[in-house]
Amino acid sequence: MTENLQFELTVQDGNSRARCGRISIGGRSLQTPAFAPVATRAAVKGLLPSQLIECGVEFLLANAYHLQLAPGAELIAGQGGLHDFMGWHGIILTDSGGYQVFSLSDINEITDGGVEFRNPRDGSKMFMGPQEAVKIQERLGSDIAMVFDECPPCPCSKKKAGRAVDRTLRWAQECKETHSRENQALFGIVQGGTYEDLRSRCAQELVGMGFDGYAIGGVSVGEDEELRNRAVEMTAPLLPEGRPRYLMGVGFPPDIINAIGEGIDMFDCVAPTRMGRNATAFTRSGRLRIRNSVFKKDPAPLEEDCNCLACTLYSRAYLHHLFRTREMLGPVLLSIHNISFYQNLLSGARKAIAENGFDEYRGLFLENYCNC
Repeated sequence: MTENLQFELTVQDGNSRARCGRISIGGRSLQTPAFAPVATRAAVKGLLPSQLIECGVEFLLANAYHLQLAPGAELIAGQGGLHDFMGWHGIILTDSGGYQVFSLSDINEITDGGVEFRNPRDGSKMFMGPQEAVKIQERLGSDIAMVFDECPPCPCSKKKAGRAVDRTLRWAQECKETHSRENQALFGIVQGGTYEDLRSRCAQELVGMGFDGYAIGGVSVGEDEELRNRAVEMTAPLLPEGRPRYLMGVGFPPDIINAIGEGIDMFDCVAPTRMGRNATAFTRSGRLRIRNSVFKKDPAPLEEDCNCLACTLYSRAYLHHLFRTREMLGPVLLSIHNISFYQNLLSGARKAIAENGFDEYRGLFLENYCNC
């Protein structure tokens, strides 16, 4: 294991599996539970690092596959690494490209050795296996690197899910043997689809290999909410208490709150920025679609006691106007609000856990929140 990664479990809720902790690596730290906005190509769309800090963000997710396509890991390494390149000096986690095995299934070919992708820009071929995925992330210089895994779709036959687990485990071992960068942690990823025995086997074997942290993968790939929650419930207890637990690609506020209750520490999702760019704001009572005519003359902020830039300076009417006239400022302000909402949601969860009241916090949030 990377000696520089430390995970301190600071508080355990007495009525649930929810917990608070602190991750420290390379002089950087992160309070958990924590949420990472997605900076796929080394940028959170439309936002400056200083704006993210003002929202309370402590870590970001970038994608090794996309950064290898452009501008290339070697170029980024030559610019001082990903932190200097993008001007972000908090923690950076890089996804290995395993999710692209699922999301770009129409332009890739999977073998036991790795995956051959076809560049969506120019049609050229790019091969990525476990060794390549690790070396790319080492060049990028992220704080946390992910093993290369096979992420099958849902629904998926047990036979296909089992083959994906076999490859994921072989690739995880190869990633571990390849990884050598100091001040960079390496996380294993549990696959297994919706099959409890497959997830159990995958988790147990990964834990036996000894990674710095463990992720639950293969969720948000087409399954319904019940199956997604079940995958988290069955997998989280199999992961070591003394290591960070990361739920990849999840999610929407109710998903996050429920997963915190199962002992998950880390989250990422494109939802706050993608929804913000599409004129949807998250609030404690649910989503507001700010393009709707009902907001044309509404003088209220998006949320009364929110201290984000959008809520302290602007009305719903103004934000409605920005989207109706296609002004760039509209997506920027709603992205700022949504990221602030997510950070406030997790800050509130940490406070509730510290006060041994997470179940009440979760119940009140879910009672008031509407997915409509």
